[in-house]
Amino acid sequence: MAQAAFEDIADTFEFLDDWEDRYRHVIELGKAMAPLEDALKVPATKVHGCASQVWLVPAPENGTFHFRGDSDAMIVRGLIAVLHALYDGVPVQDVPRIDAGGELARLGLNDHLSAQRSNGLRAMVERIRETAMAAA
Repeated sequence: MAQAAFEDIADTFEFLDDWEDRYRHVIELGKAMAPLEDALKVPATKVHGCASQVWLVPAPENGTFHFRGDSDAMIVRGLIAVLHALYDGVPVQDVPRIDAGGELARLGLNDHLSAQRSNGLRAMVERIRETAMAAA
């Protein structure tokens, strides 16, 4: 059920044996994202439960889920890019059906993120799901 962009990330992870290289790749994905305007970094878009500052701005359009995001931490910004690859462009009603834990486990992220980062990632996934359910 994963988007083609997420499959590309999963394929790249298969070729990267070393976790240092995988972390670098996640950071590069984050660097490639357009930054979120400061005007959108407001309490309503902030994700609580993350150790770093995280903002997600949903933009469902014509029944399709879209969002933008940003963080003050490069690795977290990269995790937002991974979630963007997983969820952006999915029909709104399908967003809650995506097994984010299972898809992210394919990347091995569960085993290599700190407890705080894992909690933050779960908080971001929950915000995405809640937003999609409200828009459906």
